[in-house]
Amino acid sequence: MDDVSDGEMDGLCVTECTRCPDLVEGRTQIVNGAGPDDADLVFLGEAPGANEDEQGEPFVGRSGSVLDDALRDVGLARPDVRITNCVRCHPPENRDPKVKELENCAAWLERELELVDPELLVTLGKVPSEHVLDRSVAVTKEAGDVVDARIGDRPQRVLVCVHPAATLYDRSQEDTFTSTIAKAAELADLTDGEGGQANLGDF
Repeated sequence: MDDVSDGEMDGLCVTECTRCPDLVEGRTQIVNGAGPDDADLVFLGEAPGANEDEQGEPFVGRSGSVLDDALRDVGLARPDVRITNCVRCHPPENRDPKVKELENCAAWLERELELVDPELLVTLGKVPSEHVLDRSVAVTKEAGDVVDARIGDRPQRVLVCVHPAATLYDRSQEDTFTSTIAKAAELADLTDGEGGQANLGDF
């Protein structure tokens, strides 16, 4: 178990954290990642919404349904992948996480990815893409791009993707989203049961 002065992590789960007073005051619970602890493919959102805060699992609302459908279309399901967020507590009024909140939660994400050691990390939307890549990201233009990043002390291959919610408000994003999910499954080699390193090496 990892202990810090204002938080505590047990394996992949943050069990206690008081780093962000606004989030601590408004949250129902800490929402940790869900899925295999050795997943080849990890999806990263920005923060839990109201449904996630209530149920304690990431991407369980309308956006989660869109993601589930896209996974099913490529022969995958939630138990095949891991889904987590940059920030583990629900921001008030569904606002974007503040820079300081992202920074406060970064160590938890870095530790989770270190333990899971995925072949590919898919960033869902602008906030997680910019947080992980540490630069401005034009998500709609860069969706489908594979980028070599460094998260904490380890290298990580990252695939930029639009947020599933984008497809609910802009139907023109549906093809972009579904094709990126299909690419993620191909790169992680989850469609044929083999290791993903060979495919990833081509990019």
